[in-house]
Amino acid sequence: MMRARTILRDAFVPMAAVVAILMLVVPVPPWVLDFFLLINIALAIAVLVSTMFINQVLDLSVFPSLLLLTTLFRLALEVTATRLILLQANPGSVIETFGRLVVGNNVVVGVIIFVILIVIQFMVITRGAERVSEVAARFTLDAMPGKQMAVDAELNAGLIKEGEARQRRQDIEREADFYGAMDGASKFVRGDAIAGIIIVVVNIVGGLIIGMAERHLSIGTAMSTYTILTVGEGLTTQIPALLLSTATGILVTRSGSTGTLNRDVLAQLTAMPRVLYIVAIVLFLLAFLGLKPLVPLLLGGMAFWGGWRIEHRQKIQKAEAALAQQVKTDDLNKRPEAALNLIGMDSIELEVGVGVVPLVGGQAGHDLRERIAALRRQITAELGLVIPPVRVRDNIELSLNQYRIRIRGAELATAEVRPDRFLAMGGQDLGIETAVPTSDPVFGLPAFWIREDSRDRAELAGATVIDAGSVMVTHLAEIVRKHAYEIIGRQDVKTLLDHIRQTHPVVVQELVPDLLSLGEVQRVLANLLRERVSIRDLPTILEALADKARTSRDVEVLTESVRQALGRHITKPLLQQGTLYAVVLSPEVEAEIRSSIEQSDAGNYLNLDPAKAQTILANLRDAVGRVPQGVTPTVIASPFIRLYFKRLTERLLRDLAVVSYAELSPEIAVKTMGVVQL
Repeated sequence: MMRARTILRDAFVPMAAVVAILMLVVPVPPWVLDFFLLINIALAIAVLVSTMFINQVLDLSVFPSLLLLTTLFRLALEVTATRLILLQANPGSVIETFGRLVVGNNVVVGVIIFVILIVIQFMVITRGAERVSEVAARFTLDAMPGKQMAVDAELNAGLIKEGEARQRRQDIEREADFYGAMDGASKFVRGDAIAGIIIVVVNIVGGLIIGMAERHLSIGTAMSTYTILTVGEGLTTQIPALLLSTATGILVTRSGSTGTLNRDVLAQLTAMPRVLYIVAIVLFLLAFLGLKPLVPLLLGGMAFWGGWRIEHRQKIQKAEAALAQQVKTDDLNKRPEAALNLIGMDSIELEVGVGVVPLVGGQAGHDLRERIAALRRQITAELGLVIPPVRVRDNIELSLNQYRIRIRGAELATAEVRPDRFLAMGGQDLGIETAVPTSDPVFGLPAFWIREDSRDRAELAGATVIDAGSVMVTHLAEIVRKHAYEIIGRQDVKTLLDHIRQTHPVVVQELVPDLLSLGEVQRVLANLLRERVSIRDLPTILEALADKARTSRDVEVLTESVRQALGRHITKPLLQQGTLYAVVLSPEVEAEIRSSIEQSDAGNYLNLDPAKAQTILANLRDAVGRVPQGVTPTVIASPFIRLYFKRLTERLLRDLAVVSYAELSPEIAVKTMGVVQL
C-alpha cells in the first residue's frame, strides 16, 4: 500500500501533463471540463498565495516549470472549451455561469470588460513581469562571480565552514539558474495571453457562422449565445492566467525581501507614523472640497488613529529596549568581568601586580600604555606585522611588584620590577651600597636595582640604566618578536592582503584564493616570523608565492622559495663589516640530514637517529665556540635541508641564524669560520 502511494505521488505531475496533452485532441464531457476549470482556478490561487508567503525566491524554485505546466493545462482547457462551444453550445455550467455573471443582459458591456481584462494582463502585468525577469536574470548572472568570490574570501578568512560555503555556492548557482529560467518562462504567460485573444475571436466568429448556418439561429440569438459562452470561457481561463501573471511579477520583484510579503508590507508601510498622519490630513481636506464628508472623515480618522497607535507602540518598544539594555549593563557591571570577555583569548596580555599599577596609569612620570603603543608601531615597522592591541590589566594573584606576559592565554614570562628604582645593567662593581642585586628579566644578565639618586654614579661606572617601565616594555617587545609567528592569524593576514590590494591588486587576485588559500599564506608568513624574517616587503613575498605555488603547495617549500626572494633582506642584518662569518656543514652531515627527511600525509619531517643528532649538535656547538669573541657566526646549508637543520638546532641555539646558499647574493663576502663534521 505504501509503495503504491509512493509510486502514485512520484507519477502525479507526469500523469497530469499527459492528461493535459490528451485534452488537446480527445473530446471530454462538460462535467469533466467543469472539474478541470475549478482545479485550474484553485491552482492559480494556491500559486499566488504561495509567492506571498515564501521568505526567498529559492523557496519556490520550481515556479518556472510550474508556470509552463499550468500554461499547457490552461491551453488544453481553452481548446476543450472551444470544441464544446462550437459543437454543442454547451461547455458546462462553470463557463455559462461566468459568462452570464459578467455579460448579464448586455453583450457589448461583457465584451468590453473581457477586453479590458486581457489588456490589463497583456500590457501591464505580463509585460512588466517579463521585463523584470529579463533584468533580474542579467544582473544576477553578472553578480554571480562576485558573490562566489565573497564566499571564497569568507571561507579563507575562517568566517564560515566548508559545508556552509558549499551550500552558499549552490544557492548562488540555483539563484542564477532560477532567474534565467524565469526570463524564459515569462514568455509563456505572454504567449498564453495572445492565444487567449485569438481563441476568443475564433469562438465568436465561428459561433456566429455555426449558429446561423447549421443551427439556423437568428444573428441576434447566435451573437448572444456564443458571446456569452465565449466570454465565460475566456474569463474562466484568463482569470487564473491573470493570477499566475501576478504571481510571476511578485516572485521576480522580491529579490530584496527577507520575509513574507505580508510581513514586509506591514513592517515597511507602518514603520513611519508620519505617513499616516499626512494621509489623514489629505482625507480631511477632501471632506471640505465638496465630497460627501462621511467617508473621507471616517477614513481620515482611521488613518490618524493608526498613526497614533503605531507611534505609541514604537515609543513603548524603544523604552522596553532601553530598559532591557540598562538591566543587561547593570547585570554585567556587577560581575568582575563581562561574560563575553570570557570567550576566546586576547592575543597579547600584560598582567601586573598591585605595586606596578601606578606605571600603567601614568603616575611617576610614566605611562605604560603610551610606551606599548609606540612599541606596536616599532614592531610593525620592523617585522611588517600589525601587532594587535595589548590588554593590560591588574591581577591580584600576582605579588606586589610582579608582572606576567601571556600570548593567546599561555604564560610565557613572569618577572619582578621595582617601580621606585632603576635597573642598572653592565657594571661589574657599581660601588653603591643601596644597590640590590638581581638579573635582567629580558636576557638574564646580572644587574642591580638602584635608587634615583645613584643613577649618575651607575652610568659613570659604565652601566646602562633604565626605569622599571622600560624594563617591562623591553621584555614585552622581546617576547612579541620571539613569538610573532604565534600571534599572526588568518584575520591579520586578510587585513594585510586588503591593504596590499590597494597598491598591488594583480598579485593578490592571482594568488588568493586561486593558487593558495588564506591559511596557507598565513602559515608561510608564520614560518618567516618564526626566524624573525620581516614580512614588511609583502609584495615580493606574494609574487614569490605566486610563482612557486603553480608547482607546489607544500608550505615548507613555499617558505624556502620566499626566503630566496628575500635573500638580501635576510642576510643584511647578519653581515659584520660587510662580511658574513659562516659555519658550514660537511657533505657527510648534509647527506645524513637529507636521507633522514621523511614524507607523510601531515608533511615532511626530520627523522634523524638520536645519536647522530647529538653528535651533530655537539660538533656544531664546538664549531660555534671556536669563533673569535665579538663575531656572530651564521650557519650556511643547502636549500633543501636548511629548514630541517634549523628545526634541529633551535632548541639548543635558538638565536643561531641558518641560511641557505640560495639566499646569498653574489656580492656578499663569506668567511668560513668552521665546519660541522660527523
